[in-house]
Amino acid sequence: MTVAPRYDDGLVPAIVQDAADGRVLMLAFMDEEALYATIETGEVHFHSRSRGKLWKKGETSGNVLRLVSIAEDCDQDALLLTVNPTGPTCHRGTRSCFDAEDAPAERATQGFAWLESLWSTIDERASTRPAGSYTAELLEGGVDRAGRKVTEEATEVLMAAKDDAAASTPARRSAIAAESADLLYHLLVLLAERNMPPSEVVAELRRRHGE
Repeated sequence: MTVAPRYDDGLVPAIVQDAADGRVLMLAFMDEEALYATIETGEVHFHSRSRGKLWKKGETSGNVLRLVSIAEDCDQDALLLTVNPTGPTCHRGTRSCFDAEDAPAERATQGFAWLESLWSTIDERASTRPAGSYTAELLEGGVDRAGRKVTEEATEVLMAAKDDAAASTPARRSAIAAESADLLYHLLVLLAERNMPPSEVVAELRRRHGE
C-alpha cells in the first residue's frame, strides 16, 4: 500500500469510517510514524497532539480499530481510514465521537455496505468482459442464462430452508447462507446484464417503505 499525503507541520487529519455501514467514528491526526505503524500492524495508530507522541487507538481500552483501507483526498492533505472497530470508538463509551452521550455503544449492522464492493466487481466485468471470468461468461449468455441461474439459486435457497426447518443443524444453516450468497450474486449479475444499477432497486424499496 502506497500512501503519500502532504504533511503540514508534520500532521494530517485522518477521518475514521466504519467499513460496515460508512458511519464516521472519529477524527484524529497522523504523522508519518503513525501512518506507517498503521500500515505495518493493521491496527490504527495516531499522533497524540496533547502528549506529542505515537499512540495506538485502543491501547488502554482494548477497543482497537482494525484497518481495512486508506485513501487520500483530492488535495493529498487528508486521509480516510476505513476500519472494523472492535468496540466503542469514543472514550465516553459511544460508538462514534459524534454520537450523543446516551447513544448505544454499538449498532447492529448486517454489513450490506460490502455489497457495493461486489457490485463494483460485477460492473467492471460487464465493462471489460475478461477472458476466463465466470461473471463475464454469464453476461455473454444474455438475460436467459443469467435469469436461469437466479431461478436455480432461488430454488436451492428454498430447499436449504426447508431442510433447516425439518431439522436445524449448523451445517444446514450454513447451507442457507451459501445458497443465499449464490442467489444474491446471480441477481446482481442479472441486473448488470439489464444495465440496471442496484440503486434503482433500493429506491423502490425505500418508496415502498414510505421514505
